[in-house]
Amino acid sequence: MKQIIECVPNFSEGRNSETIEAIATAVRGVTGVRLLGVEADKDYNRTVVTFIGEPYAVVEAAFLATKTAAEIIDMTIHTGEHPRLGATDVVPFIPVSGVTMDECIVLARHYGARVASELAIPVYLYEAAATSPQRRNLADVRKGEYEGLAAKLTYPAWAPDFGQAVFNAKSGATITGARKFLIAYNVNLNTPDSTVAHEIALRIRESGRPKKDENGKTVKDASGETIKIPGTLKAVKAMGVLLERCHIAQVSINLVDFETTSIHDAFEEVKKQAATLGIQATGSEIVGLTPLKALLMAADFYLAQSESKPNISEADKVALAVDRLGLSQLDRFNPQTKIIEYQL
Repeated sequence: MKQIIECVPNFSEGRNSETIEAIATAVRGVTGVRLLGVEADKDYNRTVVTFIGEPYAVVEAAFLATKTAAEIIDMTIHTGEHPRLGATDVVPFIPVSGVTMDECIVLARHYGARVASELAIPVYLYEAAATSPQRRNLADVRKGEYEGLAAKLTYPAWAPDFGQAVFNAKSGATITGARKFLIAYNVNLNTPDSTVAHEIALRIRESGRPKKDENGKTVKDASGETIKIPGTLKAVKAMGVLLERCHIAQVSINLVDFETTSIHDAFEEVKKQAATLGIQATGSEIVGLTPLKALLMAADFYLAQSESKPNISEADKVALAVDRLGLSQLDRFNPQTKIIEYQL
């Protein structure tokens, strides 16, 4: 079986088309790599680049894209809705076929060591490649964001995994690791109020929210740790954001294991929670690519609710999932460019 790795680096630039194209060109120039998608978001001021290929070709493409971003992006003037730690914010390596998670960890470490050595950018390892439990969660590593990075680097507990604990003002820091296929999934609400979207995010995300006492103070356990009220969905990270270009709020979701919590599970739960707040979930979008299986699971879920339960083709199942999830509400969902198997 041919070894195929997916890499989905996120860059802190979503508005300057020349910068975005320069990063994409760096990836396209590597033999053995295929660029699958470049998705820029002006509100988030962030671009998600997706490519696949043979293991070390993918590492080379990731490094060259990071080098390009370091040369062009200046974090001292960057603003955007999405949390970020650096110009090249996060670079995950994901096994697709013929490759184990352990092999992807080796690739992440190889990439991280090179970025730190050649570009003088501090690098943190996360997810399966994390060197300690507190670094496994991306949100924990990114806490404080770029603006808090200089101070963060002074704490021994947050020394980078690769490179010196020296603040690189232009490029910030980069986070890399190995993980399962993550689906970046946003649910649209019929309100521009991002506080409502964030309330829904607190209700559904696995980490939940801090527990409060009757006086509104955070409750802590005997060791001084904040007690959390878990959310309703497992393997889910979420936050509320405002999508200015459409004047709507979104529940921005990362499905870190779509076989534990599926796309349709997340959509239906947001619909349920939104209704209790007097608003509606009107549709959704997938940022980047999705495995075919995720849409077929959604189709099977909605078909099970139908009295007729027709035997339909794969293409019709995909169309049904797109329709029921409202995936074309903001931009048309094209299965040929959005489903990873159709790109291989």
